[in-house]
Amino acid sequence: MSHSSVMPPIWTTIEPVFSRYQVIFCDIWGVLHNGREAWPLASAILTRFRAQGGKVVLVSNAPRLGAFVPELLQHWGVKPTAWDAIVTSGDVTRRLIEGRGDAPYLHIGPARDKSLVEGLSGRKVDQVQDAAYVICSGLYNDETETPEDYHALLAQATARQLEMICANPDLIVERGTSMIYCAGAIAKAYEDLGGTALYAGKPHAPIYHEARQVAEELCVHPIDLSNILAIGDAFMTDVAGALAFGVECVLIARGIHSEDFGLHQGPLSPQAVAKVMQDRSERPLAVMDVLA
Repeated sequence: MSHSSVMPPIWTTIEPVFSRYQVIFCDIWGVLHNGREAWPLASAILTRFRAQGGKVVLVSNAPRLGAFVPELLQHWGVKPTAWDAIVTSGDVTRRLIEGRGDAPYLHIGPARDKSLVEGLSGRKVDQVQDAAYVICSGLYNDETETPEDYHALLAQATARQLEMICANPDLIVERGTSMIYCAGAIAKAYEDLGGTALYAGKPHAPIYHEARQVAEELCVHPIDLSNILAIGDAFMTDVAGALAFGVECVLIARGIHSEDFGLHQGPLSPQAVAKVMQDRSERPLAVMDVLA
């Protein structure tokens, strides 16, 4: 996938390019909802794509199993007609944990992510010195804590050379009008201290391979990468990951980059896009305010 120096255009709808793609890989948080409520236009346009024969695979860095995501989507108001299947970094993480057998682990993250390890043979421990590796699915309390609060714990894990499995490579996400830290921020702090992190989700390839496999099962035939369009709201995960995998990506500006694009001051403008893109080597196919 070439990275053109030409500024990506601003689109107001993706409908004109429907005929070019058989499959959409769509991010969830920042595209379908903002952590508080759904973007209704996003559900509507994906529903329309499916009505015309396309398949939608939601590809999320959520650190929980895909089987638990539909209930959350319903809670936020995302229409069930907007998607065919869900692949999460939690799904990939669980397989990585399964591969560790009964090795003891330290889990950094909230209790709501316990489905990652439920039913597996590994033993959860509470102290770094008792662990063979670390699983990070987030902060214990993402409303009040920052990565700095984990410095001492991470330093202990680094000293023991424990590998960390990061269940969500996102650094931050939007929750309503606030930005909160994710597991990726903890993993980055760990790497900064000299630790080793293994990432399950975007922008890394395993989650895209799994999403493609799911798409091919839905379509009952092989899918060429040129027939897949990715949609997401983050340069570091969605755009970088899609381009590295070999598919085009549309960037949604009204997500974690809202402030960068000046959307709190006014509508999305070519000048704002040019300013944001001037230091970016990877180019999305187009930029949209919201998915519509």
